Amino acid sequence: MRNLLIRLIVNAFALSAAAYLVDGITLAGGFWDVLLVALVFGLVNALLKPALLLLSLPILLITLGLFTFVVNGALLLLTARLTSHLAVSGFGSAFLGSIVISVVSVVLGAWLKDERRKARG
Repeated sequence: MRNLLIRLIVNAFALSAAAYLVDGITLAGGFWDVLLVALVFGLVNALLKPALLLLSLPILLITLGLFTFVVNGALLLLTARLTSHLAVSGFGSAFLGSIVISVVSVVLGAWLKDERRKARG
């Protein structure tokens, strides 16, 4: 349960960073609205991303995994369609947003793992 909450908060920070850094992405509402968008984004990723990655495996291999950003951009667009608090102006913005979200998620995830290691001993 704790890991789920941490992932939700990391997603919220990553989405907020994308909205701040990418011109075509707008995140509206307060703290709870951002958490709701992060929850929807996490569910969309958990349910659809594995199947999309499997279907696009040949393209992923040819592009050495860079096609993952295209899949992530499409999932970000889908999340914007499902929630009223996230607006993405087009696929270019979604693609750049997916890169920002990926970088922020990796950095925060690594930082949190490092903090947990320090706390253990």
